[in-house]
Amino acid sequence: MARPKALISWSSGKDSAFALHEVLRAGEFEVVGALTTVTETFGRVSIHGVRQEILQAQCEAAGLSQRIVPIPYPCPNEIYEARMGEAVAQAVGDGITHMIFGDLFLADIRAYREQKLAGTGITPVFPLWARPTTELAQAMIASGLEAHLATVDLKKLPADFAGRKFDASLLSDLPEGVDACGENGEFHTCVVAGPMFSRRLAVTRGECVARDGYAYCDLVMDNAFSVVPAKQSASLDP
Repeated sequence: MARPKALISWSSGKDSAFALHEVLRAGEFEVVGALTTVTETFGRVSIHGVRQEILQAQCEAAGLSQRIVPIPYPCPNEIYEARMGEAVAQAVGDGITHMIFGDLFLADIRAYREQKLAGTGITPVFPLWARPTTELAQAMIASGLEAHLATVDLKKLPADFAGRKFDASLLSDLPEGVDACGENGEFHTCVVAGPMFSRRLAVTRGECVARDGYAYCDLVMDNAFSVVPAKQSASLDP
């Protein structure tokens, strides 16, 4: 019997990547694509600031078709919802019945997604929901997932956290009150390797800048769209 087709809501970060990993392990869905909002002006993943060429390399390494939702920056909510609605309608037309999200515990975000998908023919799936975030972060690291902090909220963390590897050392350095997975927006990540990828991305750390209350670390493909065998070290590794 054919499995239901699903899209993963893909941010380029660890939560969506690990949600994909858990869904692939369970085998309930055929995950056929990654849906991502990308700013039209800058060609970067919304909020995370990750370059589109890295996003493409991630999708290639995960074996997923890339579905880009272009949005302006800044993006009024009505434009965001209209363009997401178009993407959902196209997915339904392609026979997709489920959308996977990496949300962890923010009930208002989950309720918003459920409300917007109600009646569309797409059912939301939350494979990481309500898992204790410290244990979840440790499980991500133990699985072989490798990520780096691409964006840091300067109200919550010092600027020098931008670009750091998401590992046990980082978890131990997080100030009290900062969620281990950054679920309250303390930080956002970019995944470069893991069990959901067939290959490790060849990525290097570029300039880190502070802007509008956030620190951003520009992550760059060593060669556009290049990847290296999964057992080799990425350029970002210490």
